[in-house]
Amino acid sequence: MKVIKGNWNTLLSNYEVLDILQNTKSYKKQKMNQLATITYQTIKYLEDTPCKKQNPEKIREFLKAMEPIKLTKAEKLMLLNLCPTTPLEIQLMVEESEERLSEEEVETVLRIVADVRGDEQDVEQET
Repeated sequence: MKVIKGNWNTLLSNYEVLDILQNTKSYKKQKMNQLATITYQTIKYLEDTPCKKQNPEKIREFLKAMEPIKLTKAEKLMLLNLCPTTPLEIQLMVEESEERLSEEEVETVLRIVADVRGDEQDVEQET
């Protein structure tokens, strides 16, 4: 695999990394055994994370729903990748969350993340 045009300022979600690796694993060559192993292990790991159930449409919906909430791109990406289920997890991911987010915004974030994760009942049981 050759990087034609590198853009080091771009952030990729776990879903995007999984998609890229799954689409490029067919290009394995015997002389790249270590790359094939790393690719396989990364795919295997990512398939056990919430990104397995994500798709481009869900990611667009997530980003659109998160627009009114004042978070950085990196914080939104972390929420998308890790899919927190409790306010404590959000507090650990968002810097100074107690000052920046109200309780209502935290609950909204949990609902949005649950939609991306595909299990709205988890949030309802915890609140």
